[in-house]
Amino acid sequence: MARKEVTREATLGQLLDEITAKYPDNDAVVYADRDYRQTWREFSDTVDRVAKGLMALGVKKGEKVAVWATNVPHWVTLQFATAKIGAILLTININYKISEIEYLLKQSDAENIFLIDGYRDTDYVQTLYELVPELKTQPRESLRSEKFPFLRRVFFLGPEKHRGMFSWNEVLALGAQTDQKEYLARQATLSTYDVVNMQYTSGTTGFPKGVMLTHHNISNNGYWIGLNQNFGPKDRVCLPVPLFHCFGCVLGVMACLNHGSTMVILEKYDPVNVMMSIEKERCTAMYGVPTMFIAVMDHPLFNKFNFSTLRTGIMAGSPCPVKTMNEAVQKMNMKEVTIVYGLTESSPGMTQSRYDEPSLEKKCATVGKAMDGVEVAVIDPETGEFCPVGKHGELCCRGYNVMKGYYKMPEETSKAIDKDGWLHSGDIGVEDADGYYAVTGRLKDMIIRGGENIYPKEVEDFILNMPGVRDVQVVGVPSKKYGEQAAAFVILKSGVQMTEAEVQDFCRGKISWYKIPRYVHFTDAFPLTASGKIMKYKLREESAKLWPDA
Repeated sequence: MARKEVTREATLGQLLDEITAKYPDNDAVVYADRDYRQTWREFSDTVDRVAKGLMALGVKKGEKVAVWATNVPHWVTLQFATAKIGAILLTININYKISEIEYLLKQSDAENIFLIDGYRDTDYVQTLYELVPELKTQPRESLRSEKFPFLRRVFFLGPEKHRGMFSWNEVLALGAQTDQKEYLARQATLSTYDVVNMQYTSGTTGFPKGVMLTHHNISNNGYWIGLNQNFGPKDRVCLPVPLFHCFGCVLGVMACLNHGSTMVILEKYDPVNVMMSIEKERCTAMYGVPTMFIAVMDHPLFNKFNFSTLRTGIMAGSPCPVKTMNEAVQKMNMKEVTIVYGLTESSPGMTQSRYDEPSLEKKCATVGKAMDGVEVAVIDPETGEFCPVGKHGELCCRGYNVMKGYYKMPEETSKAIDKDGWLHSGDIGVEDADGYYAVTGRLKDMIIRGGENIYPKEVEDFILNMPGVRDVQVVGVPSKKYGEQAAAFVILKSGVQMTEAEVQDFCRGKISWYKIPRYVHFTDAFPLTASGKIMKYKLREESAKLWPDA
């Protein structure tokens, strides 16, 4: 495949218009478990109606439009409708509770919010009524909230009507009130360098911060993400990952948009629905965090489904076990599967393996090379100097993909992006002689035992080769004598029994003695963020309680 340096100077709306003109009758969005299918023309028309409806209600350029919803139909419609009128889509973690929503709405100065009825044990509608009691007493056209002075409008992302909220159908109907010339005039004021998306960091490393991403950031990242999977108009991409996260709305949606590929979306993750969607829609790609792939391949119905159409996809979101990557290649026919590494602040990809990697070892054991248009460096966190090949340091990047900054947090922004423009990831990694990068842990995850550095991922990958082990996470336990000791939290395969000593014996003589976990704890599940990332800090907290005398 011929490659050339490309930086796309286009807004999301312009890209949508371009793809719609090229492939009007191709499927754009499909939900395989229900009667929902839109071509690019149908999808684009719906986007325009919603965008005009929002304008009719007074949504201005630069306003935040929050969306608190699972991957329901029209989530992606809203992503492009807001982009077309210069509004900023503010994505909300579906697992947020009332205090987290309160923080986000206040910190972001959000003027608008779309929501569904709820998720799991949280009633979203009731939560909003509790936070904004004025919804029940004030006219919805002139909402003024004492607690949220910026909030102007609340929308329900569905046909149902709720007191004080505009329904989705009303927004569609109001589109007729906005003149086409006015709509086009609004679009003419937009720049590819305008902020189009705000996402709050997942909280695995601390207090959530609003990451501001531009059209330029995510459209270009999406282009290369798709090109590195060899996407085209015939590809159909199974997306069970959350849209509120960069994995869904950039790696997924923007990669498909740039290459005219079909989005096969799941409202929420379910391994059987994933397998059914892949077979029914003849998907060529699947996205997921490692735990999603493990759940599919370990499912008792796995052999009942046909995966022959699959060829590529992305496994990312948390460190990818080499064993799981190999199994996806062998069992799911994903011989061209890729890994993307990055963070929300890098839009999110900074490195990626390619679909046509010549070496399976490079494909499975690294996170690929620097993406086109992005500089990647390994920097010594102590000295600030660039590390040579083979030396561990902090992974950093510089280029079109670096965020505009954290919303209203200039000090935090300057901590993340240094004076030379390098975005610091907080992850420890290493570059090999061929330009491939490997992630070996987080700065905070690296275990220092009596002066010896232990990189958790190296130990995890080794233990995953032990028969009967389904998944493992290694963290540091505070130790009076050594500073830290390594502890392994292990999930076993169904029906398997194992002892702490057996895990240690498996490691003995095969990895350095100081890397062998001093402690082993068997568990049924790891604490996860809503986007599927393992919250290692919670495992560290638990380890301190389990072994207080380490």
